[in-house]
Amino acid sequence: MKYMLIILLFSLSPVWALEIEPFQTDACSVFPDGTIEHRELWINCCLAHDYAYWKGGTYEQRKLADENLKVCVASTGEGELALLMLVGVRIGGTPYLPTPFRWGFGWPYLRGYKALTLEELEVIERSENLREK
Repeated sequence: MKYMLIILLFSLSPVWALEIEPFQTDACSVFPDGTIEHRELWINCCLAHDYAYWKGGTYEQRKLADENLKVCVASTGEGELALLMLVGVRIGGTPYLPTPFRWGFGWPYLRGYKALTLEELEVIERSENLREK
């Protein structure tokens, strides 16, 4: 009976329950990936931004990811568009909406803003290694 209780406690442990969905991206979500002439002009900016959003983390990390998106898109010569995209991700990327593009979308809904633990970083690394194979 004592061993059954220990097994039960370990099975309920958050370390064992850590699971992140495989990384997926829709590039710039509800926004174009580029211009009519250059259809994928800033797609790499969006891919990097999606990857940061998939992992999630703290509020400060989200602000940095959003700022990096703005800088990256602006570097393509689209400064005004970069500001528009920044406004969009600041409003629509909150972790408190059940959208597929929310902050921390790889984790179960309502994770919110929270620093990634060492265990979570290991889960992310394992997921990345599986993706590369």
